[in-house]
Amino acid sequence: MEALVIHAPHDLRVEPQERPPVGPDQVLVRVRCGGICGSDLHYYQHGGFGTIRLQQPMVLGHEVAGRIAAVGEGVAGLSVGTRVAVNPSRPCGLCRFCQKGLQNHCLDMRYFGSAMRMPHVQGAFRQELVIEASQAHVLADTVSDAEGAMAEPLAVALHAVNRAGPLLGRRVLVTGCGPIGAMAIIAARRAGAGFIAATDVVAHPLRKAAQVGADEVIHVAEDPAALARHAVDKGQFDVLLECSGNAQAMRSGFDVLRPRGALVQLGLSGSEATLPFNMVVAKEFDLRGAFRFHEEFATAVALINGSLVDLKPLISATLPYRDAGRAFALAADRTQAMKVLLDFE
Repeated sequence: MEALVIHAPHDLRVEPQERPPVGPDQVLVRVRCGGICGSDLHYYQHGGFGTIRLQQPMVLGHEVAGRIAAVGEGVAGLSVGTRVAVNPSRPCGLCRFCQKGLQNHCLDMRYFGSAMRMPHVQGAFRQELVIEASQAHVLADTVSDAEGAMAEPLAVALHAVNRAGPLLGRRVLVTGCGPIGAMAIIAARRAGAGFIAATDVVAHPLRKAAQVGADEVIHVAEDPAALARHAVDKGQFDVLLECSGNAQAMRSGFDVLRPRGALVQLGLSGSEATLPFNMVVAKEFDLRGAFRFHEEFATAVALINGSLVDLKPLISATLPYRDAGRAFALAADRTQAMKVLLDFE
């Protein structure tokens, strides 16, 4: 079989890999589709992000769906031919955080395509992938492989909305309208948000944000006053879902967030941001991070299977995995692409 292996910035190779054995309680998945994530782009463009750097060749990818090709001993409820979305998260289940239900903070986490530990955890952009049976979530016949591969970023957005607290009737601002920001809009609407505004500095993602449910989209580079008008009376938004990782976006969001509003930070930055702590104190903000997910992956698949969310407007293109260079270049072009997927068939 073949896999996409990153060696250094812009050095992404199609390389042969040994077919992995299937052990007890495991299944072999023939990968059919994989989504290029922002972290994949950071590895491809910069060799990592923040303090996380590539130290050895690594198979990229963690957003995949496919069809089960073999079933190990002891597996129940899954059979050869079943289509599944793959949860890339494999917590140990034994550490103190797993035991407290905080599996996304597992001390021995193995997350596909991650250089956070050494040796790196090899990723899922490969033709065949062995996973624990618990990582396989059955897809409905009406759901495409591309939609199934997008369960992971939707789970990230759902976890962020959970971190925000009750959103029923709330006014929500989403800053940064890439795939995660767009899915945060979808998740916030499912949670009952009464009004959702979205900001970005590029027109294309704003058009997509409006298409998936934002009530107001604001091009802050062209019309910063459009957001500033929401600062009246100490701020008009109850919740800020910050998805850009940009310090200016965060700062602008603080201006329009009401006293005792909640900021949920999803976006990662290449450098540490400086926070206006005087404003945090004066307006009594709640600052919350949102890192990955756990139980939200099953919820994401259920929402997709039940046609309760529509992710299709976010799919920009599907390209063959052997044309990965062109696919990554397109995924990095925010003027024309949202989610770019790879076809491993």
